[in-house]
Amino acid sequence: MQRLRGVMVGVRRAPSAILVTVATLATSVTLLAGTAHAQVGASADPGKGYAEVVAQSAFGNVTSQNYGGEFGYTVYPNVQVFAEVGHTRNVATTEISAAAQIIAGALTQAQPGVVGYTVRQPMTFGVGGAKFLLPLSGGPRLLPYALVGFGVAKISQDATFSVGGTDVTTNLAQYGIVLGSDLSGSFTKPLIMLGGGVSYPMWQSALLDFQYRYGHVFIPGQTINVSRAGIGLGLRF
Repeated sequence: MQRLRGVMVGVRRAPSAILVTVATLATSVTLLAGTAHAQVGASADPGKGYAEVVAQSAFGNVTSQNYGGEFGYTVYPNVQVFAEVGHTRNVATTEISAAAQIIAGALTQAQPGVVGYTVRQPMTFGVGGAKFLLPLSGGPRLLPYALVGFGVAKISQDATFSVGGTDVTTNLAQYGIVLGSDLSGSFTKPLIMLGGGVSYPMWQSALLDFQYRYGHVFIPGQTINVSRAGIGLGLRF
């Protein structure tokens, strides 16, 4: 938190950590490519399908984390259908931050104590679509892919306010303040997702998935774009 005109603010902007994450993934893939020819025991054949759990860093208006799972099934050569469910801990927008600052300003005028606030917008989503496999020639076991999907996202509005270090969120009425739907409740909106990655068969049916995903939630008057970069660990069948 930092003090801003008598108000303690609890919102973090996304730093350049996305560049570090992407660079780390790129380095890992390069190292795998350099050793792919020398290892045996697994192939890049995607099989009938796969299931995996994922852990990712999420970047947008704020930096957060995402956890979830993904399932895919081969329907044509080099084409799979997939479904993903996940939870991003925070996708807070500039709009909810601005709305919270207005409330904090009103609290500052209503009493002499130091006012603080935090805002979070956790997002739970489900998406399905098509994954296009891009096999490499020459024998490497790496399997690049690109994907596109559509789904829905449920986003919760989680704003808290404090006066002198004491949480007063549930007692704002004593200051003549009532939170609106822009700072409380939840909503469900359509989601589009694009992405890509490289799957690496580690041993027999086990796979490691270096992945990047970009999602856009369609919300009038707000902008929620979330990039996710991370790793999936799963099994082929």
